[in-house]
Amino acid sequence: MKKLIIAAIIACTSISAFAQNIDLRKKVEVNGTAETEITPDEIYISISLKEYFRDNKRKTTIVELEKQLQTAVTKAGIAKEDFMINNVSSSTDYWNKKKDPSFLASKQYKLKVKDLNSYNQIIESVDPKGIASTHIDSYSHSNIVQLKNDLRVKALMNAKNKAKALTDALGDKLGSVLIIQDYNSDYNQPVREFLMAAKAMDSSGAGEESSDIEFKKIKLQYSINATFEIK
Repeated sequence: MKKLIIAAIIACTSISAFAQNIDLRKKVEVNGTAETEITPDEIYISISLKEYFRDNKRKTTIVELEKQLQTAVTKAGIAKEDFMINNVSSSTDYWNKKKDPSFLASKQYKLKVKDLNSYNQIIESVDPKGIASTHIDSYSHSNIVQLKNDLRVKALMNAKNKAKALTDALGDKLGSVLIIQDYNSDYNQPVREFLMAAKAMDSSGAGEESSDIEFKKIKLQYSINATFEIK
């Protein structure tokens, strides 16, 4: 008998504790969004230069090409830390350079510019035959962190406005936020976009001026799930 009474007390205590843990508050759950487009002001460009023969004997060296590039970068007002060498390679072993008359050295550079007009200005000052390739490695904005945080706040306020509209329609009042869920990822997809040199080469080797390059904008979009209490 005592065992049954104890079991009943335990059961009643468990039910009472369970009931106390149940959240009986009225709630509304909504999703808020915010988006914007910004023009990148940090564009990282890879430029590959390669030696070439002007004729059977005379060669345009990597030293000459690099000097042209460095001069153009300085003239464009690019900071030293925004211009660096990525890689040095050649068509044959470096140590066989003096032995092999067909040796053609190449270098890859990484350049940080604020816009592609700066890129155009720089690339136009380099011998187009010495430019092996150029492409965009990545791009961003100098204030990207603050811009993303601002969008998160706007998305949350959008959620609050939606929740208020719903509760007002029912004659209720919107209470405090109970849960905020941010599932957004700040991961940026890798970029590898090839650029046409500012001077496109025709079959005769003549340079033809290209039009200005317009860079696409970065689209930022954030979504917030929020749960509010209904009073």
